[in-house]
Amino acid sequence: MSGLAFRRVEPEILDQLSEQDPRAVGSRRDLKWINVIMTQAPIAAGLLRGSLVKPPKRILEIGAGDGTFMVKLARRLAPHWRDVDLVLLDRQHLLSDESFAAFGALGWTVRPVQADVFDYVERSADRDFDLVTANLFLHHFDDEELGRLFARVAEIAPVFVATEPLRGKLPLVTAHMLWAIGANDVTRHDAVASVRAGFAGRELSALWPAGFRGRLQEGRRGLFTQAFVARRSEAAAT
Repeated sequence: MSGLAFRRVEPEILDQLSEQDPRAVGSRRDLKWINVIMTQAPIAAGLLRGSLVKPPKRILEIGAGDGTFMVKLARRLAPHWRDVDLVLLDRQHLLSDESFAAFGALGWTVRPVQADVFDYVERSADRDFDLVTANLFLHHFDDEELGRLFARVAEIAPVFVATEPLRGKLPLVTAHMLWAIGANDVTRHDAVASVRAGFAGRELSALWPAGFRGRLQEGRRGLFTQAFVARRSEAAAT
């Protein structure tokens, strides 16, 4: 795995653009297609269903973006997960009216929160969640930052589920070919950066705080996804 043996976290262009920048708008549109290519929604929904003994009442998504990915998950989960109180956390205020309405139609209550993830998990009094989840978000942080984030997440919810880029040759080759779906320059750069900053093996498990007993599950799902699930002992699904 030449050049991919270790994570390499570097700045991504999208994170540096304003919400209304046309390149940012285009890249967020590209990301919806990338989620489809990676089959993220069915992978994440399957992990969520299998990780809780009973349906959650309160969910926190970190790095939620405009909410469209969580809408896809909610549509898969809502028949069994009813009356969910959902908090969508992101540095930017991106939740669209369409996503807000979609959650309402499913019977879910949604509250967008605009804040830095570390500020929120370390300082907010809103800490009583059944589940914290993230999609294509953790790879933005180096190992020290992830260790700090995990220490807080482990305190505020008994279950954490993440779907991240798999660091490997096939994902890297595919990232270099995103021009074929019309992806813009921001997406083409950031996709390659995301793979290089992605995860393999048990790298996320190694960063989870040792003081929290429970069950850790990590590994490749599909062709492009590294999945990670952490459950406290009392929340472990049978």
